[in-house]
Order: sequence, then structure tokens, then C-alpha cells
Amino acid sequence: MKINKIKINNYGKLKEKEIEFKDKINIIYGENESGKSTLLNFISNSFYGISKNKRGKEMSNYEKYTPWTGEEFSGKLEYQLDNEEKFEVFRDFRKKNPKIFNQDKEDISKQFNIDKNNGNEFFYEQTKVDEELFLSTVLVNQQEVKLGKSEQNILIQKLANLVGTGDDKVSYQRAIDRINRRQLDEIGTQRSREKPINIVERNIEELQREKEELEKYEDFKYEIEEKENNVNEDITNLENENNYLKEIKLMHENEKIELEKIKLKENMKNENLQKVETLKNKLEEIKSNNILEENNEKAIKNDEKTVKKDKLNKEIALFFIILVIINIAQFIFNKENITKYIFLLTIPIYLIISIFIKSKANKKQNIQEIEDNELEEGLKRVNLEISNLKNEINLLEKNNDSLEEEINELKSKFNLKVGLEKEKIQNKYLTKIEKGKLDKLKNLEDINYEIQVLENKINAQKIKLHTLEIDKKNIEPKLENLSKIEEKIVYNNEKMSTLKTLEESMELAKNILSDSYEEMKSTVTPKFTQNLSENISNITDGKYTNIRFNDEQGLIVELENGNYVSATQLSIGTIDQLYLSLRLCMLEELSDEKMPIILDEAFAYYDTERLTNILKYINDKFTTHQVIIFTCTNREKEILNNLHINYNCINL
Repeated sequence: MKINKIKINNYGKLKEKEIEFKDKINIIYGENESGKSTLLNFISNSFYGISKNKRGKEMSNYEKYTPWTGEEFSGKLEYQLDNEEKFEVFRDFRKKNPKIFNQDKEDISKQFNIDKNNGNEFFYEQTKVDEELFLSTVLVNQQEVKLGKSEQNILIQKLANLVGTGDDKVSYQRAIDRINRRQLDEIGTQRSREKPINIVERNIEELQREKEELEKYEDFKYEIEEKENNVNEDITNLENENNYLKEIKLMHENEKIELEKIKLKENMKNENLQKVETLKNKLEEIKSNNILEENNEKAIKNDEKTVKKDKLNKEIALFFIILVIINIAQFIFNKENITKYIFLLTIPIYLIISIFIKSKANKKQNIQEIEDNELEEGLKRVNLEISNLKNEINLLEKNNDSLEEEINELKSKFNLKVGLEKEKIQNKYLTKIEKGKLDKLKNLEDINYEIQVLENKINAQKIKLHTLEIDKKNIEPKLENLSKIEEKIVYNNEKMSTLKTLEESMELAKNILSDSYEEMKSTVTPKFTQNLSENISNITDGKYTNIRFNDEQGLIVELENGNYVSATQLSIGTIDQLYLSLRLCMLEELSDEKMPIILDEAFAYYDTERLTNILKYINDKFTTHQVIIFTCTNREKEILNNLHINYNCINL
């Protein structure tokens, strides 16, 4: 993989800048503050994006390189993979994701994974090199080799870490020690006393003892609850039996009311029968009395008197007519006037006598009429009384007939209702009470007595239940405490499980780390140390040819006389060379692509001999890698010219 071209529109102090890179060695020359570091960051940020995180610095790269005047903050980088496919990445650094174009200028940005935090991961997918690996291997800057005497051991440790674990920031022994310390601090051991696992174990033991003590109350609670269930069952059975008897009692009371109604009707009927009998007796008495016969006889006599009176009236009238005729004849035939007139006086005398007789007769007749009227009125009253008695008797007899029908109907309905009601009640309690207790009692007195007995039993059972509830309530606080203890036990067991899991994880981590370390020592480390030995031999012109690594001494170097010494005894310059050599060795392992070598003022503290050796070594060893050297001096160019090595020089 190599970088072909860079076009910077605006990035930090660089504006409208275009740079073309060549194969092999490229020298980026510029005075201090000319923009070399800016260009270096542009390359890295083009591949991985610019960070807004300060990471312990005064300002982030985003803040540092954003134009102050609001101009376009963008640029483009063209690169080529080992398979000769060319790509262009255009970034507007104010946006998170870039645009990726293939060699046909097609936008292929969506073909790559978009990470929520890192954005488009196109370069990682193409090279398998993430930003951290890129900055720790591909790019070597001045800060990595700018070490004083007091920092020599740090660099040696980094070298030992790099050889031993493949990462200059990771020390196997320190990692194991840190895991052990963390394991002791965060977990503890069987021999420790006040560590988390010891505290949790003691807590569990104490809580378990308390739990066992309180579980007795739980058993007591179960006994109480069982008794409560039995008492409640007894109460239910007793109440069912009591309710059954109450309903039977109510049924009997209703029956009694219905029977009272029937009895009332029968009493009314009997009263009516008595009244009828009384009325009939009275009627017979009236009929047997002589008043009617007397009245009839008087009526006959009155009729006879009337006939006689009519006959007398007719006789008087006839006699008067005869007397008148005689007087008329006398006047006609009698010549004597005195006799004639004397005889004529017979008419008024007869009339006076007749009137007297008539008056007397009328007087008797009036008296008789009054008596007759009185008799007639009495007769009417008697007849009316007889009629009323007969009507009353008829009405009472009709009422009795209606009452008889009504009584029969009530009895029929009563019998049917009693049967249905009894069957309904028995069916209702058929499954609730014992069969033998159904229809056991027949009369209200026995039922009332049994209800009273049952209610006494129910009250006694309720008192017993209340006592059990009080006992249960008294142990509730202890059971609540048991619940809390159980929760604490669960919590501590979970905590213990977490600690055990953490302990297992740490043991697993140590085992994996140990296995990896052993595998690293048996496979990767020999390869690194061999490459490192070849590199340092070339760089030091054969002064140091053999470098090894062991657990006790770390990195050791074979001197010209065959003696092995710790790398800490070498000069700072030699240690710098070792570190750079090892970084260069790792380039072959980190990716399938031939990644470029980017060196930023990496040789500032090299003398001419070391610089000559390293440049010659880079040119000879890394023929397939693009090399980009940032420098503020002409030493690199002069040495390359003296060695007749071609390079591309770019002035900022």
C-alpha cells in the first residue's frame, strides 16, 4: 500500500496544498513550524477521521486544525493498495464520515461498515490496521526516540515488552502482577482476612445461622396456617350448616305464615257457616211465628168488612132510591099535603141517619185502615227481613264457595311451594354439609336450639382463629427479618458468585496470558529476536549480532567478545536503534498490505554513522515499502546522495 497524492484545501496552517509521493523513499523537508506535523496529522486523520477528544492535551486535533476564519475544512488523499487498486478519500473534517471513490470515481462509501464511534471503517477493512496500530508501528515520530539517560530503562522495558508480548505497552510479568494484585484486592484468598471474599464468606455463615434460627418460626407459621385452614374449614362447615338451618327455619316460618293465611280463610269460612246457620234459624223462627197468619186473618177480615161495607152502602143507596121513588109516588098519588110533606121528611131523616151510620162506619173504617196500614207495614218489614236474610244467606254461601276454592288453591300452592323450596335448599347445601344432616330437624323449636348451638360453636372457632392470627402476627416481624436475611443471603451468594466468576476470569486470564506468553516465546519471540538481530547487525555494522529475550533478564545482547549483557547497559543511541529496528520488524506482521514507513524526525539524535546505516538498511531491507521521512535538516538528503540512493524530495 502506498500514498500517491494529497490535496489539502484547508487544514491547520496548510492551505491549497498538493503533494505527490513516489515509490520508495520520500523526503518531506521543512523548517520547524512549517507544517510537517500538520501534514502528518492530515494523513492519519484522512484514514481514520479527526478526533474531538482532547485525550489529556490542551486541545483536540479538531480544535487545533480547524480554520479560524470559517473556511472549508477539507482535503483529499489518493492511495493505492498492493493489488494496484486506487482509491480516493475525501474528507470534510466537520463531518464524521468521508466519501470513498474507486479508480472509476464511483462513490463506494456505503460498501464499508459504519461504526457508531469510529465512523466509516474503510481503511481498516482494506488493511486490517486500526488507528492505534497505525500510530504505534507505521508512524514513528520524534517523541518515540527522544529519550534522556534517566528514561533509558523505560525504553528497554518497552523493547522487552514488545519482544515478549508483541506490544511495547504490555509487560507479561507486570500484567500477571497486576492481575494478582487486583485479585487480592478485589477478591482475596483463603489466607486473607479482610478481603471481599472473606467478608462475604463470613456474612453468609452468620446469615445462614440466623436463617436456621428463624426458620423455626417459619415452621411454626406453617403449623399456624395449617390450623387456620382447619379452623376456617370448620367455620365454613358450621356456617354452611347454620345457614342451612336458618333457611329451613325461614322456610318453616314462611310455611307458618302461609298456613295462618289458610287458617284465616278457613276461620272466615267457618264464621260464615255459623252466620248462615244463625240466619237460617232466624228465618225459621220468623216463619214459625203467627204474625204472618194473624196478618193474613186480619186482612181477610178487613176484606170481609170491606165487602159488608160495600153491601151496606149499596143497601143504603138502594133504600134511598126506593125512598125517593116512594116520595115521588106519594107526591104523585097522595093528595094529602101534610102527609105528603111529612113523608117527604123521611128523606132528610134517612139521609141524616145514613150519614150518621156512614160516619160511624167511616170512623171504624179509618181505625181499621190505620190498623191495616200498620199491619201491612209490619208485614212488609217481616217480608223484607226474610228477603234480606235469604240474600245474606245466599251471599255468605257464595263467599264460602269462593273461600273453599281459594283455600283449596292455597293448600295446593302451599304444598307445591313447600316441596320446591325444600328441594332447592337441600340442593343448595347438598355438597356443603353432610347428607345425614339434611332434613334432620322437623320443628322450629329444635331448629332454633340447633342454630344456637351452631352459633356458639362458630363463635368459639372464631375466637380460636383470632388467637391463631395473633400468634401469626407476633411472628411476622421475625419472618420479615427472615425474608430480609434470605435476600441478604441471595445478595451475598450473588456477590460470592460474582467474586468467584471474577476469580475464574482472572485465573483464566492468567492462564491465557501464560499460554499466549509461552506461545509468543516459542513462536513469535524467536522470529522477532532473529529479525531484530539481523536489523541491529546491519544498523550497527556488525557490532551487535545476537539479541535474545528471557524471563529473568528480559532483553539481552551478545557483545563482540561473546558475553551477554542486559540491554540496559547499552548506550541511548543503540537502544534507540533497537527500538526503531523492532518497530520496523513488526511492519511485516501487522497487515497483508505492505504498509508505508512514516518517520517524523526519528533520526534527530542519530550521529552520521548511525543515520547512514539506518538509511541504507531501510533502502535495502524495505524495497517493497513506501518510506516517508519528515525532517528539518539536510542530513538525510546528503547521506542519500552520497549513497547514490534515489528519493523524492518535497519542500514545505
